Amino acid sequence: MQAEQVEIAQFLAQHPPFDDLPTNALNELAQQVEVAYYRSQTDILTLGQDIADLFIIRSGSVEIYRRNNELYNRLDVGGIFGQMGLLMNRKVRFPAKALEDTLVYCINFELFNRYCDEFDSFADYFEADGNVRLRQALVEQADSNDLTTAKVKSLIHRDVVTLSTQTTIQDVAKVMTEEAISSVLVTDLNKPISDDPEEDDGQIVGIITDRDIRTKVVAEGLGLDVTADKIMSTNLVLLDSNAYVFEAVLAMLRDNLHHLPVVQKRRPIGVISQSDILRYESQSSLLLVRGILAQQTIEDLAHYARQLPSVFVRMVNEDANSHMIGTAMAVIGRTFKQRLLVLAEEKFGPPPVPYCFIALGSMARDEQLIVTDQDNALILDDNYDDEKHNEYFQNLSDFVCDGLAQCGYTYCSGEIMASFKKWRKTRSQWFDQFSQWIALPKPQALLNSSIFFDLDGVWGKTKWADELKTFIAKQTKQNRVFLANMAANARNRTPPLGFFKGFVLEHNGQHKRSMNLKRRGTAPLSDVIRVHALAIGSRKQNSFERLEDIIESRLLPEGKAQDLRDALEYIAMMRIRHQAWQIEQEEEPDNDIDPHLLSPFEQRNLKEAFAILEKAQSYLKFSYSANVGVK
Repeated sequence: MQAEQVEIAQFLAQHPPFDDLPTNALNELAQQVEVAYYRSQTDILTLGQDIADLFIIRSGSVEIYRRNNELYNRLDVGGIFGQMGLLMNRKVRFPAKALEDTLVYCINFELFNRYCDEFDSFADYFEADGNVRLRQALVEQADSNDLTTAKVKSLIHRDVVTLSTQTTIQDVAKVMTEEAISSVLVTDLNKPISDDPEEDDGQIVGIITDRDIRTKVVAEGLGLDVTADKIMSTNLVLLDSNAYVFEAVLAMLRDNLHHLPVVQKRRPIGVISQSDILRYESQSSLLLVRGILAQQTIEDLAHYARQLPSVFVRMVNEDANSHMIGTAMAVIGRTFKQRLLVLAEEKFGPPPVPYCFIALGSMARDEQLIVTDQDNALILDDNYDDEKHNEYFQNLSDFVCDGLAQCGYTYCSGEIMASFKKWRKTRSQWFDQFSQWIALPKPQALLNSSIFFDLDGVWGKTKWADELKTFIAKQTKQNRVFLANMAANARNRTPPLGFFKGFVLEHNGQHKRSMNLKRRGTAPLSDVIRVHALAIGSRKQNSFERLEDIIESRLLPEGKAQDLRDALEYIAMMRIRHQAWQIEQEEEPDNDIDPHLLSPFEQRNLKEAFAILEKAQSYLKFSYSANVGVK
């Protein structure tokens, strides 16, 4: 080797992970290293550009930034950067700038990749070990997005203002004017706080906004001595102070809200408004939902729905996580249903009896993506008379399901839709139906349970859906026979791993040499998580939120629920990025991916995620038994 190459080898040998390489490998590396020089304050890497090298600082120092230009790290001699771009899609994820005149060594991607394959210590340095490797990849991704890291309590910059239920509207208006606020919380200090936080909002009983005063007092000509309890809005959505900003965004989207009370241990600490969070989230998602609500015909809605793929791709490109994307897409889907139901009632007249339109499956779990069908049903009032009322609800259901199909939500191949009469039942009939499925867990009942147990009220008497969820949670908790059968059912769809942990691919059909990330990945993970959630009586629907309850209950050995969360996030994001790429290539998005198109790092992490699923399914087999119950 030349003298300068010897000097490079000696330098690399002093810094990890190169210090563990054998001498011949280190010498080969030194001979292929390229040297680059950057003047002070010049960009080395810019966000989103192609990246082909790993960088090692020989002299000088470098600043690393997040995508929002926030300083992430400072590196000096021996520091390494650029690895995240190489590990993911070979695009720069963390921009880099020379803090002073800086000399760097550059190792090309092909050599970097080969050394990761040949030397375990070298690969482990960049990938970590076991499940930690998967978690690190997810943490790095989340760190680049303010929505996933900022808590709503960081948006509260003033003390909460509350008034009693008997405060007059004149006094309410005076307080709002003096405090320069657009809303005030109404509390009842005499209201007892329930031991069951799932069924209690603490002592907050309502909210009054400036819009309430305009529309309910001034426009209606009410006197100024009317008390707060007469005009306050009582259908509240509360956020815990530890909720993330993205959860506030999605809550506002989902319920078309402008104000959200924030509570700590069910005591109010503040209110955040839509203007507070718009600086964290571009307005496109909010505007899309509002746009849906403004459409006047099915044809208008179908035309408007063409924007959905671009919104999906934008969220992916802004590094939103799978929970954010799944929830946003579900909110948008619910909004289409809500608008269609309004149009249906305008066409067919007001309903003859009250009803609740419910979403099922991935939409109810807030895990919907761009490739989806529709699963829905109707809960009817017990005064429903089939002879008198069936025609109305048949027409309404057909109108909504046909409209959803025109908007891109394909008909359910299993016919789980309100347009089929068997999925339009009265409240009492639904309670009887769920009781029967739980008491007699035959194969079809288990299949229905895996779909209908994930439910959410979309329109009408939505509290009826909440009552069903509470009923399910109470009836299935510690029900040994039912849980054992659900656990067995959750093992039917296995991950695509062979005996030696290689990928098992489809051999025939349109998707030959590929694997379905939904059917063999996210769906069975959701099934596993659902079993554990039912076992502890959780009323949550979203898989990540169910895992929070599972962690709190300590049902699983330490770390196992976190592993499930990481596996679900990684496989879901792999599926999401694949669909976004197909949309950008003007291809029809699907769930089938060819693992040979993934980088070695992505393949390793995907195998690790599938291995977590495989172990979780094995755990079900030994932990749920009709004879001994939940272990």
